Amino acid sequence: MLIRNARYLLSVNDLESCPRTGFPEYAFIGRSNVGKSSLINILSGSKSLAKISSTPGKTKLINYFLVNDAWYLVDLPGYGWAAVSKQLKNDWSVLVRKYLLTRKELHCLFILVDCRHEPQEIDLGFINWAGRNGIPVALVFTKADKVTLQVLNKNTGRFLDSLKADWQELPETFITSVIDRRGKAEILDYIGSIIKNIG
Repeated sequence: MLIRNARYLLSVNDLESCPRTGFPEYAFIGRSNVGKSSLINILSGSKSLAKISSTPGKTKLINYFLVNDAWYLVDLPGYGWAAVSKQLKNDWSVLVRKYLLTRKELHCLFILVDCRHEPQEIDLGFINWAGRNGIPVALVFTKADKVTLQVLNKNTGRFLDSLKADWQELPETFITSVIDRRGKAEILDYIGSIIKNIG
């Protein structure tokens, strides 16, 4: 898929404020410091579409970006947030949960996982929760340029093996790096194939 244009549209803190155009939505989520904003910028072809912060957990709202005037890239607040109040964590969690469980326009949730680490319970738990609730998901292993090929294969292999106990068929999986733009074309083509199947 070719990205002709992408622009920030709006940020919302309640579902009633989400766009009503009916355009399909493709959301991105992950733990703090997983590289979500950098990946969004790579996918969109813009260096500054999503704001990158040195402080993890900065995304507090649901951020909408309109792509090709036809679909939305949605930046969701992460899980496993940085040092913030319990009340704020709860507010974010409720907002994200309501979006994922009720937003009919959501056609795929891309869950980002840092490939530098062995399987983390927080990632596995969230992915399994999404699967149990029938949310269409794809996995994106980030920061592949930060590890050797051996470590990459070991960590991603262990992660997928950990999911097999709960998944009859594993989600679509992508390996990415913002340094060499690995995975960009594959993710965009995957989104394009979903859009095509929608009709």
